[in-house]
Amino acid sequence: MTRDEAYDLLDRLARGIAEMFGASCETIIHDFSQPNHPILAIYNGHVSGREAGSTRDLTGLEQDVELQDDVVNLFATTPSGQKVKSSTFVCRGEDYHFALGINFDFTALVYANRQIMEIMHVDADFRRAVYQDREGHIGEIFAACAEAVGKPVPDMGKADRLRVIGMLEKRGAFSYRKAVPYVAQHLGVSRYTVYKYLDEITGGQE
Repeated sequence: MTRDEAYDLLDRLARGIAEMFGASCETIIHDFSQPNHPILAIYNGHVSGREAGSTRDLTGLEQDVELQDDVVNLFATTPSGQKVKSSTFVCRGEDYHFALGINFDFTALVYANRQIMEIMHVDADFRRAVYQDREGHIGEIFAACAEAVGKPVPDMGKADRLRVIGMLEKRGAFSYRKAVPYVAQHLGVSRYTVYKYLDEITGGQE
């Protein structure tokens, strides 16, 4: 491949990549056979603030490195503070040493990501915060009602258990999720029995 052919290929690649990925993507052709590696062509140069003929690198420094191999997916900050991902691909021949640079400005994505993370931030899991705390509270209510009866649960008869159920009902304990299974377990009766007691209490009140 002659020098002109190589340059034409790189120029078409640079132009096409810049068009494909839009205004945030800067593409450059460097001449590494010349001192300070001047820019031969540049597309979307506003990303780094450079133009053709510039000898500054992406960070604003004069280019004084000898790039022999490709460098891919590097991070850089431009003089204006833009966050950029940068890759450079070397193209060498007998009488040319070009490099195709691709610099993608992802600054807007950094800010967008911060906003997304802020929107997605939560303080606690819904079920844990809403239900587990309430289940802990039902335990406190049950203990208070059982204590009011004045007997250990194993010694309670039906009348005592009805009293406990009645007090729990008045305190709204059965509006809590899983209240019936909790009360049944701690009273030593079945769920059916708890529902039966509730029916008795409700029927008596009615």
